Amino acid sequence: MNPQDLKLIVQNKYGQIAENNTSCCGDTGCCDGEVDYSVFNDDYTGQLGYNKDADLGLGCGLPTEFAQIKEGHHVLDLGSGAGNDCFVARTQTGDSGKVTGLDFTKAMIKKANENLEKTGFKNIEFVQGDIEEMPLPDASFDVVISNCVLNLVPDKQKAFSEIFRVLKPGGHFSISDVVIVGNFPEGLKKDAEMYAGCVSGAIDKDEYISIVKRQGFSGITVQTEKEIVLSDETLLNHVTPDELEEFKQSGGGIFSITLFAVKMG
Repeated sequence: MNPQDLKLIVQNKYGQIAENNTSCCGDTGCCDGEVDYSVFNDDYTGQLGYNKDADLGLGCGLPTEFAQIKEGHHVLDLGSGAGNDCFVARTQTGDSGKVTGLDFTKAMIKKANENLEKTGFKNIEFVQGDIEEMPLPDASFDVVISNCVLNLVPDKQKAFSEIFRVLKPGGHFSISDVVIVGNFPEGLKKDAEMYAGCVSGAIDKDEYISIVKRQGFSGITVQTEKEIVLSDETLLNHVTPDELEEFKQSGGGIFSITLFAVKMG
């Protein structure tokens, strides 16, 4: 499947989620063999600025907790969805800062702007665009955050090159994402539904970090790491029993990490 087809699958899937106002599995129990997004989630409810209406249960970490956002910072959230991370980040930047949310899906931008209108905040904006070709100026952000989204980008090298471009010298990112360790079955790598659920879009953890290094980032640190356990029933929708057993025997696993790195000035 080519990258454009994958992007359309992701766009359609997340458009449906925006219109339904929930991840399929978050509240309705309507998975029918799809990925249960709830296995990725961290609890946002204790975060200052948390907006229940903007939380669609699609994250796999709490990047705002580790992003070292300060008052006055200009923050970019990649794959901002309905805006939850943006509202949390805005609490940290204060009135003197600014938060920009970038999302690929028109329905998500609409949902985020509806949530923004209820807050009265004037220093948050939502922009529709592709992470591989951001419609944003060079060296304009102090901090980039993202929550379980870079996974869905076919060309991760291009995505991190764009992150490097839009960060100011001395700026940094804190990104939560899904990575893999071990021999990942081909069925999971290729299956489109799992791709939209952040699993088959995952790449090897060491390769992920290597891509970040090649873009020129320094101070690369894994801030958090946890294993994501998917049920055999879910995985067997996408791989054979033999492939699943081989994956388990290899010591393989699916992990959520929060990665930090700096663009040196």
